[in-house]
Amino acid sequence: MRRRTLFVAAAFMVAFMLICGCIGTAPSDTPAAAEKQQLRIATTTSLYDTKLLDRLSAMFEEEYDAEVLIISAGTGKAIEYGQRGDVDVLMVHDRAREDAFLADGYGINRRVFAYNYFIVVGPESDPAGIKGMEPEEAFTVIREKGMAGDADVVFVSRGDASGTHSKEQAIWKAAGFNYSSDIQGSGDWYQEAGTGMGATLMMANEKQAYTLSDIGTYLAYKGDLTLVPLVDEGDVLLNVYSVMQINPEKYPDINSAIAKDWINFMISDDVQDVIASFGVDEYGQPLFYAARDGWEKIGVPQAEVKDPVL
Repeated sequence: MRRRTLFVAAAFMVAFMLICGCIGTAPSDTPAAAEKQQLRIATTTSLYDTKLLDRLSAMFEEEYDAEVLIISAGTGKAIEYGQRGDVDVLMVHDRAREDAFLADGYGINRRVFAYNYFIVVGPESDPAGIKGMEPEEAFTVIREKGMAGDADVVFVSRGDASGTHSKEQAIWKAAGFNYSSDIQGSGDWYQEAGTGMGATLMMANEKQAYTLSDIGTYLAYKGDLTLVPLVDEGDVLLNVYSVMQINPEKYPDINSAIAKDWINFMISDDVQDVIASFGVDEYGQPLFYAARDGWEKIGVPQAEVKDPVL
């Protein structure tokens, strides 16, 4: 009986030591799974809020056995991440700041992959009466009525240094106003959300105010809004999306190979087809247009739309 007791005790001790890892096991003949490479992207909020990046990231992860990590921060913040070398790729929509970013040596290999248009949305009652106006005229009227004390006329700005915020400032400038002296802080009619496009739309909806939005994010949020498009025509409303790699000469630790893979993936025929059809089934129109055949329309060189990065 004592022998049996000792055997059982010894068996329990061995089992316990195995569980604790106290006894080594023979090495397995099966090699450990290779760690997936990571791609770090800083992006404008519209590409994220519309779920387009979710769709494309899943495709890329499967094809390249990679993990895509996304920071959705608006163009201004995304550029800051790029300037610090915190990401491998930028996806933004502010040509002037992109040009400066490239000229300063932070980015290389820019390619244009999509475009859509900005729209001015507001309450269906349209208290400022801007429906169908040119964007510059609409902004002028909103300001005039807001400054005159019409409590029903409010404009909500992104106010976050995003690409949309930059476009808004460009429209104010085209309308003849100095943004910092004539618009910001000029009265209760002009309010800054300081947040992404989806949250700005929800804030404008709550206040029954006007705002500038890209069409893609508006359509994605339309089911939660009573705001309607009021101004949707005008050359200044063109919205062009680019992707670029962070310069490895400035930041050698970025994953240059997978950054190039992502850029070439974005301008590939398969992805351009996805972009062209994205949202059609749900909204009856695409949230974005593929840049593949629109390079002349959007005013960029053909090579920037079609040439692979080597």
